[in-house]
Amino acid sequence: MRAILLILILAVVVLIGAIATGMLDISQTRGARAPAVDVSRNGITASGGQAPAFDVETGTVSVGAKQTNVVVPAPTVTVNPAGNDAQAATNNVQ
Repeated sequence: MRAILLILILAVVVLIGAIATGMLDISQTRGARAPAVDVSRNGITASGGQAPAFDVETGTVSVGAKQTNVVVPAPTVTVNPAGNDAQAATNNVQ
């Protein structure tokens, strides 16, 4: 039960954030109308009614790629022979 409540809270927070940043615009285009209910000796009849209509516009996100050259320095390898700490050999790999 707590997990469902947490998911609902997160969904509401995301919806509020999307509206606040302009990524989501919701406007009502048609209002709701309750159905007309008639009660008679023959029973209950309901007629009419209208569900609301909404116009939803979402923002767009563009993702692209571009060619880039990255300069990487050549690695340096240092070899220290065992027992001979005074002498160090350095090899630059290119």
